[in-house]
Amino acid sequence: MTTAPPAGEDIGHSHGYITDQAKYVNRLKRIEGQARGIRTMVEDEKYCIDILTQISALTSALQAVAVGLLDDHLRHCVVDAARAGGEESDAKIAEATAAITRLVRRG
Repeated sequence: MTTAPPAGEDIGHSHGYITDQAKYVNRLKRIEGQARGIRTMVEDEKYCIDILTQISALTSALQAVAVGLLDDHLRHCVVDAARAGGEESDAKIAEATAAITRLVRRG
């Protein structure tokens, strides 16, 4: 019986985002800067609406990274598992469905 490795432990498998890794790292560094900027705005007692506007921009930036990673996962990890078939395929589809559920959940 073959099962997929636990999340994050795809032994010997190259992740789909690896070709865009530098792009993701740079985007995440910008997001970190945005988060620090928001903290500074709160510390400096800036106008609430201006802070909320920046939080909205930060949320959108994180969502864009998440959607990009999900797309890469579907195009590489899930497609590879589907080609292999069986339990590995079922596990990858269930894993992707759970990730999508977490991304669309509000609250």
